[in-house]
Amino acid sequence: MKKGLFITFEGPDGSGKTTVSTAVTERLQKEGYRVRYTREPGGSEIAEKIRNIILDPENTAMDARTEALLYAAARRQHLVEKVLPALEEGITVISDRFIDSSLAYQGCGREIGIQEVYELNLFAVEGRMPDKTVFLDIDAETGLERIAKGRTYLDRLDQESIDFHERVFAGYQKVIEMYRDRMIVLDASLPVEEVTEAAYQAVRALLDE
Repeated sequence: MKKGLFITFEGPDGSGKTTVSTAVTERLQKEGYRVRYTREPGGSEIAEKIRNIILDPENTAMDARTEALLYAAARRQHLVEKVLPALEEGITVISDRFIDSSLAYQGCGREIGIQEVYELNLFAVEGRMPDKTVFLDIDAETGLERIAKGRTYLDRLDQESIDFHERVFAGYQKVIEMYRDRMIVLDASLPVEEVTEAAYQAVRALLDE
């Protein structure tokens, strides 16, 4: 049996990543493609519990390396429990975030270092990187403006300073250069309908190859 593709969606907060990735998944499912949506941190029972710890606004005392380790732990559990079994069944997995998020958020946002965070996560994923990544590109200021208008609840990372989010954006640009061959970069400042259509066309083309 042919294995499924592992496709991730990445982007800064406010890029519309969750909206777009779920819409693309649902459309492909309706058309008969064997596609499954999941998210990080979370996606499995244990990983969701770790997610709650990471994003709880009350956990302001969390150390940057503790945060990185928790993300890696959630990623490991999610990968072995949900992602790899689906891929083995020939199901394409669309994941809202994966390792690139840690490289940008913890590596650059928290200033731990991209290489250090990569090495930590290499242990967690055993070298299993995405086959393709749809990156929704939007600057930090625009993303945060969208969040302020569209959300009533802000998690711990949403509440970080503009400086933090600008470092994350800069980190993502480095990640794009590092993994240019697997990146599909879309302009997320466009209307969400246009972004969703572009993402759908890109993913469907991968599945039809």
